[in-house]
Amino acid sequence: MFEKTKALCDSFLEQGLIGFDLMICKDGKCALRHMGGYADRENQIPVKGDELYDIYSCSKLITCTAALQLWEKGLFRLEDKLSDYMPEFAHMTVKQEDGSVVPAKNPIYIHNLFSMTAGMDYDSAATKKRCLEENDGRCPTREFIRLLAEKPLVYEPGTSWRYSLAHDVIAALVEVVSGQNFNDYVTENIFKPMGMTRSTYLPTPEQEAQIVPLYEFKKDLNDSVLRPRNNIYRFGPEYCSGGAGCTSTVEDYMKFLEGLRTGKLLKPETVQLMQTNRLTPEQSKGYSVEKRGYGLGVRTPFPGNPYTDFGWGGAGGAYLAVDVPNGMTLFFCQHMFFTPIPKALTYGYAFDEVTGTHTVIKEDAVNALY
Repeated sequence: MFEKTKALCDSFLEQGLIGFDLMICKDGKCALRHMGGYADRENQIPVKGDELYDIYSCSKLITCTAALQLWEKGLFRLEDKLSDYMPEFAHMTVKQEDGSVVPAKNPIYIHNLFSMTAGMDYDSAATKKRCLEENDGRCPTREFIRLLAEKPLVYEPGTSWRYSLAHDVIAALVEVVSGQNFNDYVTENIFKPMGMTRSTYLPTPEQEAQIVPLYEFKKDLNDSVLRPRNNIYRFGPEYCSGGAGCTSTVEDYMKFLEGLRTGKLLKPETVQLMQTNRLTPEQSKGYSVEKRGYGLGVRTPFPGNPYTDFGWGGAGGAYLAVDVPNGMTLFFCQHMFFTPIPKALTYGYAFDEVTGTHTVIKEDAVNALY
C-alpha cells in the first residue's frame, strides 16, 4: 500500500530536498508514515520523525481556529468592523500607484483578515524596527499591530486578495477578545486539549535550539545551503506571529488536524464555513492557486471539482490537507526555502501552487484505502 506515494516522496531527495516527513491518517488512524533524508545534512543526522520545525504559514490555520472558537461563543462577528475591537484601524489610508496616500473608502471588516482581502501586505521591517525602539527592545504582539495600523494599505479593503500580515492581526484580535496572551490562549484551548506538547508560538531558547537546521535551495548551485536558524517573523520573545510563528512536530500538528476533522476544536458547521470560498471574481484576480477558492484562512475546494480537501502550506515546506468527506488528514514537512520540487507538496517560499504532486498522493491514498 502507498508504494507510489513512497516512491514519489523518495524522488524528492534526488531532486535536491534534504529530508522530509509525511504522515497520512484515515479515520483517525495512521495509514502512512514515510520519511527520508537528513534532518541535519552537515552532521549526517537522518530524519527520525520527532523533529521540531518552524511551520511558518501552517501557523495560520491554528490562528484562524483560535479566533473561530471565540466567534462560536459570540464574542465577535465576521461582519464587524475591525476598528470596533482595535480602534487604531478606524481611519486607514491607502497608498496609490503614484505614491500618494489617500483615506480608505472602505472599513476593514474582520472577515477581510481571514480571507486576506484587508488591503495589507507582508512588509514588516519598518514596523518591527519602530516597535523594538519604542518598547526597549521588546515587541509585544498588540504593540506591533497597533503600529502596523499606521502603515498605509496597499489596496482598498475588500477589493482584492493579497498574502499579508492579516493573520498576525487576527492573533492580536484574539488577545483583545479573550483578554489573554495569544500563545497562552492557544496553549489552553488547542495545544493542551489535543495533547500537542511540543507546539508553541513563543519557543524558549531551549526549544529554539531544538529546531532542525533550515536550508535554502540555490538554483545557480543546483544545491541547498544552510540558512540562519532564526524565524524572521519571530520579531522578539513577546511577539506571537499568528501567520508564521508556530513551531511544531509532524505528530503534534496531525493531532491538530484530526481535532479539526473530528469536530473537537470547532463545530462541523464552522469547519464547513472555513472551507467555503469567499472570494469574488474581482478579488480572485490576485489569488494564485488555480482550481481552488480561499475561505477563512485556507484554500478551499469548489463544489463539483475533484478536490475535496482544504488546507495551506508554509514557507519552509510544511503542507497540510484536511479531507472531511474521505476521513483523511495529511501533513508533510521539510525545512527548505525555495524548494527545488516543481508543484510539490509545498507552496515553498515563493508560494507556488500546490495541485500537482499532492493530487497524486491524495488520489493514491484514497485508492489504496477504499
